[in-house]
Amino acid sequence: MPRPRKPASPLRYFNSSPEVIRLVVLMYVRFPLSLRNVDDLLFERGIDICHETVRLWWNRFGPLFAGDIGMRMDPSPARDYPAGNGG
Repeated sequence: MPRPRKPASPLRYFNSSPEVIRLVVLMYVRFPLSLRNVDDLLFERGIDICHETVRLWWNRFGPLFAGDIGMRMDPSPARDYPAGNGG
């Protein structure tokens, strides 16, 4: 019986690790940084990439990561509030 195949990762054709790609995209999205600021911060930590790589990864994987985040969020945040008398 053939084993079920895992869906192919969209990160498989890139030389960098998926963790680095995710870190770069989330840093650019989460903090008010420019492409060059992200490039400089990563260079200080030993990761040498170009600011154009940050832009490419953001354009390519930003919507993918946003979809992952949206799927993890609870669709009904109203249930976090205690039931009350409306007042």
